[in-house]
Amino acid sequence: MNDWPDGYGHGDRRAEPEGPRAMRHVRRRPIPQQPQGYDDRYDAPYDSGYNTGQVYGSPSSGRGGGGDGGHGGPAGHGGHGEPPSYGRPAPDWRRRLKVGSITVLVLALGVSIGTYVWADSKMRREVDLTKVIDRPEEGDCTTYLIVGSDSREGMSAEDRKRLHTGSAEGKRTDSMMILAACGSGNTMISLPRDSDVEIPSFVGSESGKTFPAQGRRVKLNAAYAEDGPELLVRTVEHNTGLRIDHYAEIGFAGFANIVDALGGVEMDIPKAFKDEKSGADFQAGTQTLNGEQALAFVRTRYAFAGSDLDRTKNQQKFLAALANQAATPGTILNPFRLYPTLGSGLDTLIVDQDMSLFDLAEMFFAMKSVNGGDGTSMNMPISGSRGGNLVWDKEKVSQLMDQIKNDEKVTVTAD
Repeated sequence: MNDWPDGYGHGDRRAEPEGPRAMRHVRRRPIPQQPQGYDDRYDAPYDSGYNTGQVYGSPSSGRGGGGDGGHGGPAGHGGHGEPPSYGRPAPDWRRRLKVGSITVLVLALGVSIGTYVWADSKMRREVDLTKVIDRPEEGDCTTYLIVGSDSREGMSAEDRKRLHTGSAEGKRTDSMMILAACGSGNTMISLPRDSDVEIPSFVGSESGKTFPAQGRRVKLNAAYAEDGPELLVRTVEHNTGLRIDHYAEIGFAGFANIVDALGGVEMDIPKAFKDEKSGADFQAGTQTLNGEQALAFVRTRYAFAGSDLDRTKNQQKFLAALANQAATPGTILNPFRLYPTLGSGLDTLIVDQDMSLFDLAEMFFAMKSVNGGDGTSMNMPISGSRGGNLVWDKEKVSQLMDQIKNDEKVTVTAD
């Protein structure tokens, strides 16, 4: 007798139940993705530890301890010694250093560009050398005609009295020199204001009228008095055969202000001298001259037996010392000294229209090198006098100018 009820196994009347059946496949829900940095330690089911005999908080429990189970690990942060995913990250010093360096460079570049634009805008480009006619060919050196004028522009009555400049109107050349910046060495040549020169044909700087040559021989400073910087350049080029590339002129006030802005200029005066007209009163020895004293030093002529020639030597000596002090890192890299110096000098510095700040810097560094012994400092060679004017030695002058044109080492001397 079959003890199994009818219908078991879908009507199968076998003496045993049917075998196990394959269950329909059940798809599990996908585990949602957690955001980056999410810590799933706390999603695990809570285990009190009682079913394993562990006590909560014990070293082997995996919670609060460093055991092997659960998420123990060093300092309780994980079984594999991983650092916690929370808290402030360690600073990236390499990145900070890189960003800081770039910031400093950008600021330095901005300051440099700003300084250049500011200084360039203050330069007075008032001399037009294109008005100079019949010019010599260009040489291998860069030549500057540097002029110190007796301009009293911007000076009060008190300033004129203090600086012993007098009250004459207009302006005249008080000193003139050629500076040749050459690869073979720099040369500074003083042109005595009493030099005997010929005024050539020229075109008036203001009228545009052509004035023919008349064979007039005058003192060199008369050329400037007659028609300004353009005629002075034309006269120097005509009498030397040397092309002048750039022109720079500074008046009494600007000269004194530059010296004061630098904090004075140190000079070694070998012999004491005094001159009431210039206000000079110096003892022998090394001393620092302020603006007033410096102006008196370069203007003194009556205290010397050689008059103008001795004065030009002092002018060269002082200008070289001035350039040596101005063109130093202590001045160039110090904004508290650089800006006052530029502001004091550029307001009264008159240059040609093609003069750039780079040309001006080259001029100062060339003057500095002469002071440092890397160059030649001399007066224009003199052979005698005519009616109180100093006559140049034509042979020596011709040789000297040829050496400068061809960038050769200067061997000519004034003695």
